[in-house]
Amino acid sequence: MKDLKENDIVVSILCNTYNHENYISDAIESFLMQKTNFKYEILIHDDASTDKTAEIIREYEMRYSDIIKPIYQKENQHSKGVRVALINHERANGKYYALCEGDDYWSNPNKLKKQVDYLEKNPDCSACVHASLNVNAEGNKTIFKIRPSRCNKELSIQEVIKGGGAFVATNSIVYRRDMGSIRPDFYYKNKFSFGDYQLIILLTLVGKVYYLDEVMSVYRSNVPESWTSRNLLDTEKASNHFKEVNSMLDVVNIYTKYAYDDIIQETKQKNELGILIRQGKLREAKLGTHRNY
Repeated sequence: MKDLKENDIVVSILCNTYNHENYISDAIESFLMQKTNFKYEILIHDDASTDKTAEIIREYEMRYSDIIKPIYQKENQHSKGVRVALINHERANGKYYALCEGDDYWSNPNKLKKQVDYLEKNPDCSACVHASLNVNAEGNKTIFKIRPSRCNKELSIQEVIKGGGAFVATNSIVYRRDMGSIRPDFYYKNKFSFGDYQLIILLTLVGKVYYLDEVMSVYRSNVPESWTSRNLLDTEKASNHFKEVNSMLDVVNIYTKYAYDDIIQETKQKNELGILIRQGKLREAKLGTHRNY
């Protein structure tokens, strides 16, 4: 690889975890099974888990201390309003960042190599993503595939905005450090309770995001204490979340000088419809512009 020395880290795997004792081993094993011709590091941030998650991570750290580099928080940072995702980012050394939460895992040992190979050959590409399975945490039964397209292709900004936060699986994202760090002020200044949707939008704005139509990871749904369980299974919290999403889209609209206003307004209307349905306001949902959905 160009401009890299023999001992340089090519990929930093960024893994955030909290009370994932039943899942964290799957995640770490899937990182360790990667077959690459380059070096990578595994950065794990444990946000003061109250179960055996930290204990399990320590066992792996003892065996693979050269590549597994954990942080063990004594107090939960998320509850203090800290943007936890940035903690691993700020200590990463890789040319590329690969994302995977502690309750998810990768399913293909060649995942990293395939994505890095593509990014190396296409310097104008900011990120490479792929298909993923969404499975139930209890029993691992497949619910559906997270599959943005039925073929390999470049994803457009319109598709990404309209697709929402679940359009691309977070654990499929590998992105270029130098492009991913080009973030407007609003990414940090606005305390949204999510970040993956913002990230993929920004990566699409600063470069090309390429999709590989191959399932190479697994996303678990209905994990106890996960962000989704805490925020989207409760009607009030889910409604507040979609209001936050719409606020974020307003800021993106300003940042892009309204270049994508049509698709942003359409997406906001769909989110507003989702809020009404969750609140049981079916009559209001059938009125006005919502009738189009």
